[in-house]
Amino acid sequence: MTGSAPCTSSRSVVVDRPGTHRLVTASVPEPGPGEVRVRVAAAGICMSDRELYDGLRDPAYVRYPVVPGHEWSGTVEAVGAGVDPALVGRPTVAEGFRACGVCARCRCGESSLCGGGYAETGFTEPGAFADHLVLPARLLHPLPDGVDLRAAALLEPAAVVAAAVRAGRPAPGERIAVVGAGTLGLLAVQLLAASSPGELAVVDPRAARGAQALGFGASEAHTPEQASGLEGRFDLVVETAGAPSTAAASCRLARRGGRVVLTGMFTPGAEGIDPVHLSVSQLEVRSVFGASSAAWSDAVRAFSLGLLAPAALVSHEFPLDGFAEAISLVGSGGSDVGKVLLRP
Repeated sequence: MTGSAPCTSSRSVVVDRPGTHRLVTASVPEPGPGEVRVRVAAAGICMSDRELYDGLRDPAYVRYPVVPGHEWSGTVEAVGAGVDPALVGRPTVAEGFRACGVCARCRCGESSLCGGGYAETGFTEPGAFADHLVLPARLLHPLPDGVDLRAAALLEPAAVVAAAVRAGRPAPGERIAVVGAGTLGLLAVQLLAASSPGELAVVDPRAARGAQALGFGASEAHTPEQASGLEGRFDLVVETAGAPSTAAASCRLARRGGRVVLTGMFTPGAEGIDPVHLSVSQLEVRSVFGASSAAWSDAVRAFSLGLLAPAALVSHEFPLDGFAEAISLVGSGGSDVGKVLLRP
């Protein structure tokens, strides 16, 4: 192992079971062969983390007790045997899925469809609501020196958006709609604006979020009620809200022969997509869950080139011992709540 720990203890937020957490102090973890230790700079909290904390996440996708935190950035502090020591000191992010790398889907480059079983940082493996994080070096996506690590903490949702853009295949001059103007939606607006659309509309009931989307490159903002008059207009619709009605509404916004990409995490009972409309309109519908290695590379490249500006989405920051207050904000519906970060 190369590199040295700057301190002798490391804190982490452990969720023992739904609704119960504690701040634990232990020795600084050491990376094993093929692993790195990262000093966490910032970690974002999303609705998936709130669902984990509230016990609402599908049991197949969480393992208690767990240290949450799948959206993060940091600096490589030490490396294990077999890992390039030149990584020490590099700012970085990393993929969350622990893909096996050998199954048929992984060998085809579709690592988010790994058939080796579900494993993900912050859900089944220790996450970044901690001072330090140890993970396989193969998951790293190093960043340029001097990068804004506060902003880089949002590269995980940006990678999901990049996966949606890959699936949607936007072409210059197309009419595009983004349904939802939360973190995913606003990142989608930024990335899709770079494809030179002829029209880029955002649909969200919150006027302030619509205004923010306009600042990020959207050409127009609509409430869901206003958008009902635009059904059948768009070549590509990217759904990011995960609300009960947004999958069906997104399909209605698409033109005949159009494309729809669903990224929201829907709960049981959500409005279904009309199969008659789907077949008669000849829609192409794709869903996105997580991001492949290729999508991560796209997101990191766009961020490094300045095509993504995630820092403006951050509204609140808390230290690790402020986890209880931070998690209560996420999903609270507050108009001033954007991305909430923990800053170890």
